[in-house]
Amino acid sequence: MRCVAIEGPKKLKIDNREPKTGKKGYILIDVIKAGICGSDIHYWVNGEPKGLVMGHEFSGIVIDNGGSKEFREGDRVTALPISPCLKCEECKSGEIQICSHTWESAIGLSLDNPGGFGGRVLVREDMVRHLPDNVTYENGAMVEPAAVALRAANISGVKRGDKCLVIGGGIIGLLTAMFLRLKGAEYVCLTETNAKRGEKSVKLGVANEWFNALDPKITERLMAKTRNGNGFDVVCDCVGNSIALTNAITYTKPNGNLIMVGISLSAVNVPLVSAVLKEINIKGSIAYKKIEFDTVIKLLETKKINLEKFCDDIVTLDDVQASFERLTSGNDDAVKILVDPNKNKIVEI
Repeated sequence: MRCVAIEGPKKLKIDNREPKTGKKGYILIDVIKAGICGSDIHYWVNGEPKGLVMGHEFSGIVIDNGGSKEFREGDRVTALPISPCLKCEECKSGEIQICSHTWESAIGLSLDNPGGFGGRVLVREDMVRHLPDNVTYENGAMVEPAAVALRAANISGVKRGDKCLVIGGGIIGLLTAMFLRLKGAEYVCLTETNAKRGEKSVKLGVANEWFNALDPKITERLMAKTRNGNGFDVVCDCVGNSIALTNAITYTKPNGNLIMVGISLSAVNVPLVSAVLKEINIKGSIAYKKIEFDTVIKLLETKKINLEKFCDDIVTLDDVQASFERLTSGNDDAVKILVDPNKNKIVEI
């Protein structure tokens, strides 16, 4: 099985491994499309864990149903890549995203469960979902990140008529902005250091405006967009570093809601005194519940949303290294690149 694996910091390599085979109670999927995620970029930058085959956002075709009565060979599917235990208090209450086992054997996020950049994935049957006939593989591969953004919007407390700010114009930032507007926000703006991504957020119709995060007058420009210059009702930080979180606290109104969506693998320093004095409601947002994943599929089926418009490119395994470099260049408008692990690169002669 040809795959792409982590070799070291910012370095991937093409590898060959034994292909995954069927297993009772599991669905073996031939991956048609797999997405490059922000968390994949974190692993790529750090170069750890070495040997990891990433790709936890995927869609494909069932090639072994593991004895399932619900899935058949040839079915079009996507899946939740996580591994909740379904036995703990959190799982029993439907909060699978905060189960302590959720990430232990997550597909494409753990060494024992290679992801979509390897062409085949083996998924617990209870995590697999049918793709409706009118939902493309491209849309199917983007259900996972969309569910992350929907989770953030759901817990943000956004109300009809609210003014919201999203910090960061990567794919999760854009999708979060989209869901905030769908849930009734009157105004959604976005901050970005990459002007091309900022402009894209408006062009795609997910943000009313964008602001350059490097503008020395950004604070006064942003606060002028809020009611009485008091701050935003909802702020979603989709970056996660110290500067972004500090700004998020600054831009949130007293008793407003700040949702931490972006993740930093290192410690961050923030002015907690400001958050305390304004009694800001700060909440973390991780992954999604099953119902949020399923809701995204239903929204795609009913054409309430279209995720393909966020896709910038579809590449082969040979192009994955260059694609990671493109997504982190800071001067490209790309936010989502999909990988076709079974497509060979065409070499011009």
